[in-house]
Amino acid sequence: MGDNINVNVNLPPGFRFYPTDEELLVHFLQRRASLLPCHPDVIPDLDLYPYDPWQLNGKALAEGNQWYFYSRKTQNRITSNGYWKPTGIEEAVITREKRKIGIKKYFVFHLGEPPSGVKTNWILQEYSLSDSAASCATSSSNSRSSTKRRGNLKADFSKWVICRVYERNCDDGDDGAELSCLDEVFLSLDDLDEISLPN
Repeated sequence: MGDNINVNVNLPPGFRFYPTDEELLVHFLQRRASLLPCHPDVIPDLDLYPYDPWQLNGKALAEGNQWYFYSRKTQNRITSNGYWKPTGIEEAVITREKRKIGIKKYFVFHLGEPPSGVKTNWILQEYSLSDSAASCATSSSNSRSSTKRRGNLKADFSKWVICRVYERNCDDGDDGAELSCLDEVFLSLDDLDEISLPN
């Protein structure tokens, strides 16, 4: 799917796309890395970093206030209006069989330029396969492919991640603040001497 395609999931009434961490890695990312079809094939490919989080609607799979998409691993997490800053939190994703299959990393979107941006309530969870799961997926895809393409598959397909983006509610904290999320962002912008945001 291209970046400009509006993503709609045709599920029966009452059904929602609400996968667990294990399901995202096993049924979606590992299958993609292995070149196996995903059923349903609903998560689009998207280069996240040109987009601010509020621009994902219509480009990523939306379910409620969460957006899902495949992206390439990258160190460049800068958008036109800000950047995704790692929180330092990494969680291992463990299967029911107690096998580590991947890592979940957390990022927070900041408006402005690093390192002096203003923290927002937008959260990115980036899921990647563990080395053993990625190599298993790559060797599985290599065994099904032609000899000509074998050399390229490891480089191309072991570098994918699945991203889940959402905006955390201001009510999630217990600080008793009565300001809206946008009010907090704009008030914090007043404290900065200079910040350039595009028109």
